[in-house]
Amino acid sequence: MRRVDAARVTDTVAELCRRANTHLTPDIDRALERALEAETSVVARSVLQTCRNNLLIAARDDMPICQDTGLAVVFVTIGQEVYVEGDLTRAINEGVRRGYRDGYLRASVVSDPLLRVNTGDNTPAVIHWDIVPGDELTVTVAPKGFGSENMSRLWMLNPTAGTAAVVDRVVEAMRLAGGNPCPPVIMGVGLGGTAESCMLAAKRALLREVGSEHPDPEYAALEQTLLAAVNELGIGPQGLGGRTTALAVHVSAQPTHIAGLPLAVNIGCHVTRHMQADL
Repeated sequence: MRRVDAARVTDTVAELCRRANTHLTPDIDRALERALEAETSVVARSVLQTCRNNLLIAARDDMPICQDTGLAVVFVTIGQEVYVEGDLTRAINEGVRRGYRDGYLRASVVSDPLLRVNTGDNTPAVIHWDIVPGDELTVTVAPKGFGSENMSRLWMLNPTAGTAAVVDRVVEAMRLAGGNPCPPVIMGVGLGGTAESCMLAAKRALLREVGSEHPDPEYAALEQTLLAAVNELGIGPQGLGGRTTALAVHVSAQPTHIAGLPLAVNIGCHVTRHMQADL
């Protein structure tokens, strides 16, 4: 049994909140660089270069990449042999509170969806748990801005709909989104499960390294088909036209019921932020 002090979790989450909002992960930066090299539109190249300059300034000056510093989505992988000394949920929310306060990050959470009173410290976070064997404890903070989150889609397709219907719906989701999610985007696509697990799979897919290949050749090919189809829309960087509408499309599939084919799309903007730490 490995013991972890809840105060350590709080400190870690606070730092992850600050870092995720000021420093983009290297894989996305590399993807933007590749897009800049491949883009043929003069306007699109200018927009991509401006996006990269913004990222460099944010990292250099330790300032937020975007004014929407997001709702803190926290993924926790905790081993069955880990004992957290203290209230883990409270520790995570205290970390979010401190990270947003000390990092001068915008508080974007309201306590009730209808009454709309701001909580003032960006809590509570949305926390997803994954309990695994062993004594590991991994925390990933993924601040989610709502310019992209508002573009989420869920379909409960006929089980015989097939690949063509999946491609059509994913392309439709991006067409409807247009420039709202600040492209070039990363698209998470969930397949199977139930309505709620499919949506979660789509969001988790955004955490996968951009440029990585799906381990299943069929889904790797589907991802490339989806990426090409989305980029053919011509929406382009920030919706101003060009061949770079998406940097990547990540598919996550899971078993489902014989009577259904759930399909979910979750879109991340060109700064799909996330930072991870092992405690």
